[in-house]
Amino acid sequence: MANGVENKLHIVMFPWLAFGHIIPYLELSKLIAQKGHKISFISTPRNIDRLPKLPLEYSTSITLVKIPLPRVDGLPENAEATMDIHTRDIVYLKKALDGMELELTSFLEKTSPDWVIHDFAPYWLAPITTRLRISRGFFRVVNAWFLAFWGSTDMMLTGYTNPPPTPKDLMVIPKWIPFETKAAFRHHEAKWVVDAMQKNVSGVSDIYRAGATIKDVDVVITRHCCEFEGQWLKLLEDLHHRPIVPVGLMPPSLDNSDNNGTWTCIKEWLDEQTKGSVVYVALGSEVTIGPSEINELAYGLELSGVPFFWVLRKPSNSGHMDYVELPDGFEERIHGRGIVWKSWVPQLKILSHESVGGFVTHCGWSSIIEGLMFGHPLIMLPFLVDQGLNARILEDKEIGIEIPRNEEDDSYTRDSVSSSVKLVMVEKDGRKIREKAKEISSIFGNRRLHNKYIEDLIQLLEDHRKMANGE
Repeated sequence: MANGVENKLHIVMFPWLAFGHIIPYLELSKLIAQKGHKISFISTPRNIDRLPKLPLEYSTSITLVKIPLPRVDGLPENAEATMDIHTRDIVYLKKALDGMELELTSFLEKTSPDWVIHDFAPYWLAPITTRLRISRGFFRVVNAWFLAFWGSTDMMLTGYTNPPPTPKDLMVIPKWIPFETKAAFRHHEAKWVVDAMQKNVSGVSDIYRAGATIKDVDVVITRHCCEFEGQWLKLLEDLHHRPIVPVGLMPPSLDNSDNNGTWTCIKEWLDEQTKGSVVYVALGSEVTIGPSEINELAYGLELSGVPFFWVLRKPSNSGHMDYVELPDGFEERIHGRGIVWKSWVPQLKILSHESVGGFVTHCGWSSIIEGLMFGHPLIMLPFLVDQGLNARILEDKEIGIEIPRNEEDDSYTRDSVSSSVKLVMVEKDGRKIREKAKEISSIFGNRRLHNKYIEDLIQLLEDHRKMANGE
């Protein structure tokens, strides 16, 4: 392809209003911009202001575009992302996003981009982009199996059965998955799935949004690779009859800045620990757990006898409730062996430190990638959305174990936490898990491999524009 400016693409990025989506979209934007293409990155004003500062090299290639979020009854003032609200209020955020349609349409009319790459939520985009002759890509920031679990496009659009499925129906492997897998929801997780299949205050269900998004896109892009559970990519093509393009795992790069001395303080403690002895504990920025769950996790870490670094932040959506209250005397008892850190940390730097040997995680896909790129076995405590399916598949691959829970009420105990941590970190029976996690790092941490996926995606975007223009 010629290097002239006229041959470069203009791509609009429009992620869902959750930072677990926004950040991968921004990372993909940077990777595409590195090849000389222009990006318009759209979100709400407050979300744009909360983004990490872009390096100067992107000052002319990535434009951050603010579109106001309309006011919606039921959505708290200044709430512009899922981290700002309780899970039960996310339906109002979807309704508010639908109200961005007019301003987004106006922007597309004025700028005439070559592509819009967007998330599952704006199911109404197809008629707009078709009229404006703009190509569309659906970037699914999670892996292929989560999308495959919902079945075909038609199933997502028209519903599944009449009456709709019960949680029990969703606790088995779907009949359209033709190979062996452990991908199934637990009872407490299936309740969320049933809710996602119902119409909400926005007028449509979450499943319908995703189905309508897929129906007319030119390509479905997923954060997956053929080298790890590649059979799911073929299944997605069979289900949706659309090009399925893996973008690789997009392993992040280490940031060498000191972050106002935070890393220096943490590193001093990690440097004092034995190689591979520390379990890192972090349940993501949006998981909200109650006092009893905090207590059982705390007591479990204490009982394990394993050194730990626990990131325990009060979620921004927790209001006045205090989710970081620890058992009486806990921090005094674990002094020297454990750290409870109650503010932001440079997670990637911690995971890269040689004293860290395991990762207690909520199983968000980005956190899984970050843990496995350094070869850390996973101790898994899933809560929401795709996290349960992730845990089942990774446990089946023997690169981690899921902390046992009560099937009905989702509870776990200090004993189940302690025994899981000890097994993965120190016991002989956990050696295979530790070894397999190290082996899988050759895929998850292979930057050359994943850069090739990015190059292939960019080539597809370029070639599609050529064909659309009759070149």
